[in-house]
Amino acid sequence: MTFTGAATVAGVAGWPITHSRSPRIHNYWLRKYHIDGVYVPFAIDPDGAREAFRAIPSLGLAGMNVTVPHKETAYKAMDEVDRWAQRLKAVNTIVVRDGVLYGANTDAYGFLESLREAQPSWRADIGPAVVLGAGGAARAIVAALQDEGATDIFIANRTVARAKALQDELGDPVRSIAWDERAEALDGAALIVNTTTLGMEGQPPLDLMLDALPPDAVVYDIVYVPLETPLLAAARARGNPAVDGLGMLLHQARPGFCDWFGTDPEVGQVLRDHVLEAL
Repeated sequence: MTFTGAATVAGVAGWPITHSRSPRIHNYWLRKYHIDGVYVPFAIDPDGAREAFRAIPSLGLAGMNVTVPHKETAYKAMDEVDRWAQRLKAVNTIVVRDGVLYGANTDAYGFLESLREAQPSWRADIGPAVVLGAGGAARAIVAALQDEGATDIFIANRTVARAKALQDELGDPVRSIAWDERAEALDGAALIVNTTTLGMEGQPPLDLMLDALPPDAVVYDIVYVPLETPLLAAARARGNPAVDGLGMLLHQARPGFCDWFGTDPEVGQVLRDHVLEAL
């Protein structure tokens, strides 16, 4: 990859940042579309994160993606934010517009786009959704399901107070349930989404019996290392449609790339294979 002194520069901020797959994604797109640009990682200490974000325009950057632990700090540092960032109180994409810092949250977009890509016939209103976990990803996914018209959304979390807080924050039709009730809640569900780290490489598997789950219910796991988690393997074995977490990672990157580099990039199998090579 080559770029010139006129190159558009963007990147990703986190602490640490060496684990990020974002440079691999965006630089693949830059090569594919022959764009004079570069996308680099920025390791930003949390103590100086707000000042770093405020300095983005003066450094001549087109913007930045933001990952843990900076999403809430980035939200507070913006001049303007989109409706998703406002709703979730977190920013994962920063765009410089005429010197103004504009913050967006593309997690909900990435979730919905990846789900529709994998299961084009899916609709939020065809039955209850069960979401496991109550962190930032769960908040974005539950909000997306609300906007899509889900009539029942059940949240189960190992710390029940966090699930209850998410219910109180987002409102109807969200209902928190005890972690021990997660298998029972699958009876009649049309969608289950695992947003926890259970099943991730180095973590224990998600302990969940799928006996009550209807055979046509979609099983979605946002984990992508490994790509085939024990939950997805169990779902496929019983014939349920299964969706891995790599699609959400790839699709949430699209809006930022489009804003910074002027091209709406394609998410296809070649890109998936390119990212999987590094997992």
